[in-house]
Amino acid sequence: MTGDQVTVSVRVDVEPAIAFEVFTSEIDQWWRGGIAYRVAGRRPGTLVMEGRVGGRLFEQYEGPDGPRTHQAGTITGWEPPSRLAFEWRAVNFEPGEVTFVEVTFTPTASGATQLVLVHRGFAALRPDHPVRHGEPDDVVIGLLGRWWGSLLSSLREHVAGRT
Repeated sequence: MTGDQVTVSVRVDVEPAIAFEVFTSEIDQWWRGGIAYRVAGRRPGTLVMEGRVGGRLFEQYEGPDGPRTHQAGTITGWEPPSRLAFEWRAVNFEPGEVTFVEVTFTPTASGATQLVLVHRGFAALRPDHPVRHGEPDDVVIGLLGRWWGSLLSSLREHVAGRT
């Protein structure tokens, strides 16, 4: 697969320590809702990131037959306030299938933070994988870039609303 990664960047008007804290501890507040962004879809749910290497990124929600938890990832790098890394698993991944996300938080001269998110590892997924929605590689990468772009825009808006 060519184009095995997506890179998305956003500037947030807070220092890296605050940006890191908001990204991790307030993830449920800025991460968009709805069927495009949450396993719970339109049902109420909570997204949680456990702040440590080995911690989980998971969503708890009410399923048709009771409470459910979807573990979307495992934290592989926890270096506040500069770097966060985690494995990523979509709900339609089989056991052992995983991609990787790394987020860096770099201070700017103005005191803001340049946040760069890289999501990679799609080449390891089979060509007919459901996460690809039957699309060619370049379309999948474009869709994923726009998806992450929308989420990081939501993060930027959340940060702006709390200051």
